[in-house]
Amino acid sequence: MRNRILLLAIVSVAVAALALSSLSDRLLPAPPAVTAPAPTPPGPQPAPTRTSAVELRRGDNLVRALGREGVGARLGHEIAQALRHGGADLRRLRPRDTLELTWNLQGEPVELKYAASPWLGYVVFATGDGWEVRRAETRPDVRVEAVTGEVQRSLFEAVEQAGEPAQLVLEMVEIFSSDFDFTADTRTGDRFRLLVEKRYAGETFVDYGRVLVAQYVSDGRVLTGIGFERAGRFGYYDPDGRSLKKSFLKSPLEFTRVTSGFTYARPHPILGGVRPHLAVDYGAPSGTPVRAVADGLVVRAGWNGGNGIQIHLRHRAGYETQYNHLSATARGVRAGGRVKQRQVIGYVGSTGLSTGPHLDYRVVRRGRFVNPLSEKFIPGEPVPAGERAEFLRLARERVRRLEDAAQL
Repeated sequence: MRNRILLLAIVSVAVAALALSSLSDRLLPAPPAVTAPAPTPPGPQPAPTRTSAVELRRGDNLVRALGREGVGARLGHEIAQALRHGGADLRRLRPRDTLELTWNLQGEPVELKYAASPWLGYVVFATGDGWEVRRAETRPDVRVEAVTGEVQRSLFEAVEQAGEPAQLVLEMVEIFSSDFDFTADTRTGDRFRLLVEKRYAGETFVDYGRVLVAQYVSDGRVLTGIGFERAGRFGYYDPDGRSLKKSFLKSPLEFTRVTSGFTYARPHPILGGVRPHLAVDYGAPSGTPVRAVADGLVVRAGWNGGNGIQIHLRHRAGYETQYNHLSATARGVRAGGRVKQRQVIGYVGSTGLSTGPHLDYRVVRRGRFVNPLSEKFIPGEPVPAGERAEFLRLARERVRRLEDAAQL
């Protein structure tokens, strides 16, 4: 009996403890769950530096331009000296060139970037021992591409419509300058195509390299110029290896228009009557540069009556040329001196017996006036016999490549 009473007591105590535990669970709050702390997202960090653009103005040097941005003269000279020691030619800085200046949070300049060209850049930065320079060079990415077009209004417009800068016009005109007068002979419907090197910095076009092949078609005539290097010099030849560089240019002006041709019977606009006009007149604005059509000796450079300001040159093989009605002669051009082909010798004007700005251009051969537009001048030197086979192979290859890339 006593054992049964003891057993009941133990069971009663256990039941009471269990009930108390259950009640405690309901009355006390549960402890918080323990989890890994979430990473704190990084907030915006204050920039350690700021940058400003330094644009050069007319008459500036580097120190003066930096001074406008708040860089002291002494510090500016230190930066300039470091750049010079690093190989930078600061004399090549030009108005509107832009440099990038970096400052720290204390308002002190700590870095300057200078791009001397698309292919060469300099970074000068502050160190504990002064300023240090790093030089960065980029090799041009040279791509050979075809360009083609047709003249509707002008050659310049045709090249621009082909998506190319006007610089390419000058390249093409230079190639054919001894065989074709783009001033007098360009016609609507003329067509051209070129195989040309283009130089890129990354994907940005920078400039042209060499024109490898050029073709120009006008009035059924096909001109072909093939670039070929010999003895370290790059020149242009026709498909048979004859030089396109003649002793005389076809025109003393790069671009203008013929306003009066060579004739033995022209009504004179000032003196009246019918008189010979043994010259070609090129209409052009005053100040347009006039080029010597060939190497020569200056016979006259100054006023000559009705011709106004005149330059008279003597060339080899019995040729002479005269350039009349100029507004001025170029610096250094004087009687007894020598000039080179393509050298600017004077400027278009309207001096003497002239009704308006133009160039009166005359050619004399062995004492007799000849028509500059039809005269067959002395050819240049052809490709030497020893290099002819290599030239012909290269010419066929490049012309075929141009024909495959662009149709005329």
